[in-house]
Amino acid sequence: MNASHDELQWLAAQYVLGTLPHAQRQAVEQRLATDAVLRAAVDEWETKLHPLTALAEPVQPSASLWQRIERSLPMPAPVRQRGGWHAWWESVQFWRWSTGAALACSVLLAVLMLRAEPPARAPAYMVVLVAPQDKAPGWVVQTGGSGRLNLIPLGVATVPQEKALQFWTKGANWNGPVSLGIVKPGKTQEVPLDKLPPLQPDQLFEITLEPDSGSPTGRPTGPILYIGRAVKVTS
Repeated sequence: MNASHDELQWLAAQYVLGTLPHAQRQAVEQRLATDAVLRAAVDEWETKLHPLTALAEPVQPSASLWQRIERSLPMPAPVRQRGGWHAWWESVQFWRWSTGAALACSVLLAVLMLRAEPPARAPAYMVVLVAPQDKAPGWVVQTGGSGRLNLIPLGVATVPQEKALQFWTKGANWNGPVSLGIVKPGKTQEVPLDKLPPLQPDQLFEITLEPDSGSPTGRPTGPILYIGRAVKVTS
């Protein structure tokens, strides 16, 4: 997998997650009209990351939050009769756009609700751990004001006999990765944040395949199964 392909996949993933700066996001939106490869990558990431929209527990938004969302939306254009909205409703482009818009709105709502939390809370981070080979997401790391880090599975990984999944993290200027414990396939792992140095943007997280009792050296010894870096979603 060459560097240009990896860069395009990373760009598409950030576009779908909504973490791109405004100017770069606008540039991607312009490219989508003519770049079929980028458009296919965005479609693929929307499909891969759509399960993330089900992770958050339902919360009734406040009236002020809805007002903020409404103010951020453009005014609707007048609807043309028959030949206008009927053709639009039945078009493939409409359904492609509506799927992407639903995902984008759910991510936007989640971020706005996080930003509405009391400022005394620690910054919230999110990490999508993907398989190095095909970039398929397997786990999500979430932090917030709860005082703990959550590792959430998106499926059930198959682990060979006498092997185990071990969870690691490494920040900038650390001497090496720190183990966050053995992970049970299909189970959420919780790690108290007071056992870790303060989290950093772009901090590395990974899951490796180790002996069933864990790494014998205190450092990763087996292959990397999932890897990702932290993105700060609130400050």
